[in-house]
Amino acid sequence: MATDQSPQAAGFAEVSRTLVAIAADVVTGVQRAVVGSDNVRTARDNAWSAIQADRARAEARAETSRAVAAIVATSPRRTVAAARRRARGSVAPAR
Repeated sequence: MATDQSPQAAGFAEVSRTLVAIAADVVTGVQRAVVGSDNVRTARDNAWSAIQADRARAEARAETSRAVAAIVATSPRRTVAAARRRARGSVAPAR
């Protein structure tokens, strides 16, 4: 099923694309004027920032995993002792 575009619809689409392109150029020009050409963010800058944020989140997850593993590794005696107390019915009052 082919879609036929009328000349009027094709003209509207072309005008719309042209206006968006001009608006993008204006915004880019204003940004360069306000912050300077050296401080304009690029796609590469945005990608590098995203990579750095991903690395920071991964490091935070790894640090949390290490901390939880250390807690689990050092407290099994407390867990076993508490389970024995509960089994005997002499549970210490909650703080």
